[in-house]
Amino acid sequence: EGLAMRHEDEPGKRRKNIYSAHCIEDSQTTKPNYLGYSIMVKTQLIVLAAVASVATAFAPMQMSVSENGAARRDFIKAAGTAAVATVGSVAFPLVSSAEVEVPAQVTAYDFPTDWGLTFKYEDDAAKVRVHMVTATGLGKGAEKMEDFGKNMKKEMVDFVSYYRRFPKVAGKPSFSTLYTSINVLAGHYTSYGYKYPLPEKRRKRLYQEYAEIDKSLKRGR
Repeated sequence: EGLAMRHEDEPGKRRKNIYSAHCIEDSQTTKPNYLGYSIMVKTQLIVLAAVASVATAFAPMQMSVSENGAARRDFIKAAGTAAVATVGSVAFPLVSSAEVEVPAQVTAYDFPTDWGLTFKYEDDAAKVRVHMVTATGLGKGAEKMEDFGKNMKKEMVDFVSYYRRFPKVAGKPSFSTLYTSINVLAGHYTSYGYKYPLPEKRRKRLYQEYAEIDKSLKRGR
């Protein structure tokens, strides 16, 4: 019996030992899981705190960047305005403000017979200028005023259409000023027709430009 009981007890001990081993294994496996979860939570909290501190630290820098951007935009806008003004002054030089004598309007004059281009810039520019001086001086009721205006407008359009294609000519001060005068006179014909004389303010401006064109042509410019 003693031997039998010993044999019966041994399986029980074995079962007890197996049970204890399982408990030890469970405890050993679950313990690291709790530790890992705790470490993960702490790590997330640390990361969130670090992100918040970094965002707070860089907030003033973001404001300064936006302010710098606004300042840069203002600078570029000012520089662009200055550049446009400079280009405009080069392309269309300012007419001298010196006073010129504005002749009285006339109704009798010699009607030109040399309309059209010769395709020599200096000659054509001088001829167009002379015809424009005559057109600017015509008063109400002038002879053949409508015919003169039609020929004048065609000659001006032909002159600009031909010579503006050549950079060397288009860059001359005489051409730039003459181009400006042509726009004024052609605009008057378009708005008021060929029989209506130019107003005094417009005539004064044109005579000033004609004087500048004459000076530039004499200088070969």
